[in-house]
Amino acid sequence: MSERAPTLAVIGGGQLARMMAQPAIALGLPLRLLAEAPGVSAAQVIPDQLVGDYTDLATLRAVTRDCPVVTFDHEHVPTEHLHALAADGIAVRPGPDALVHAQDKAVMRRRLAELDVPCPRNAVVADLADVEAFGLPCVLKTTRGGYDGKGVWIIRDLDAASAAFEAAAAAGVQILAEELVDFRRELSALVARSPSGQAAAYPVVASTQLDGICHEVVAPAPDLSPALAGEAQQIALRVAGALDVTGILAVELFETVDGRILVNELAMRPHNTGHWSQDGAVTSQFENHLRAVMDLPLGSPAPRARWTVMVNILGGPTDSGRLYDGFPHAMARDPGLRVHLYGKDLRPGRKVGHVNAYGDDLDDCLERARHAAAWFRGDLGNESE
Repeated sequence: MSERAPTLAVIGGGQLARMMAQPAIALGLPLRLLAEAPGVSAAQVIPDQLVGDYTDLATLRAVTRDCPVVTFDHEHVPTEHLHALAADGIAVRPGPDALVHAQDKAVMRRRLAELDVPCPRNAVVADLADVEAFGLPCVLKTTRGGYDGKGVWIIRDLDAASAAFEAAAAAGVQILAEELVDFRRELSALVARSPSGQAAAYPVVASTQLDGICHEVVAPAPDLSPALAGEAQQIALRVAGALDVTGILAVELFETVDGRILVNELAMRPHNTGHWSQDGAVTSQFENHLRAVMDLPLGSPAPRARWTVMVNILGGPTDSGRLYDGFPHAMARDPGLRVHLYGKDLRPGRKVGHVNAYGDDLDDCLERARHAAAWFRGDLGNESE
């Protein structure tokens, strides 16, 4: 019997890798990190690390040396490099043939259509004439590289579409046009899946976006019919199986005003809409991601409380203080609150942490989480208690 677990390589030094560290400690699972720069979020908590470029194959081979498995903080490692690592005998999880569906939106849309998964009407467009033929208003997206609202344009007249094509040409990517969906709200269905095929589905959550960035998540989604919740979970499980996903799969969805659900995006890694699970679920998305990629039995995704609310802490336009200064107020006001900071420098609009509040009363959870996040942002800094 081995005395020590095998080392898991993690590519990317952001907060998702950082939040894998705590469950890895509990599992006795050593992590080795490829960080983009010294002192980035995950590099502050994972001592076994290499600083380098994730687009360089030699660097990827160096960080994965003696690691039987590699996983990711983001989806941007070149697909051909992932195939090369797999050819070297390293278990790439999720694998390149799965991950390409999260890397390339056009590939994703074609495959989901083959699986008869409900999606917005879409087409790859090459110029303004194609956009006009597709129909306005619409949404234009770069097929690769976009995140948190970047690489996405809502187009109501043809002149506005020029910026999208200029950005795509500069990046060497295509443009995907999608219908502008009349939706009631955004939902997210997270599942974990292991190489042996075991899967676990988390409760479907409702998410709120501000300026293209996830702002708030409520778990489970309030007033969601059991039929739609079940459909969303079945879609996520079916996509995970069909694409042979290993680890966490987040399926972001639109709930339309006429009562349908449509798939918006896929992410094959721990996801912002699953951060509530750190404190609100029996097994967090981060622990289940680690269990899945190491092919360990998955943990229960069941909620610990009736409601959990997550609110992101974003850097404000006039940040002058320190996030740590928010702890005395937030903790004294609400001993049940859970705060997660990422060790990042403050910049306007940057995700620098999140708070989770859980309990039996949704309005109370919302108020507690919103108040704490606002305090850390500095919005309530002059308030007296």
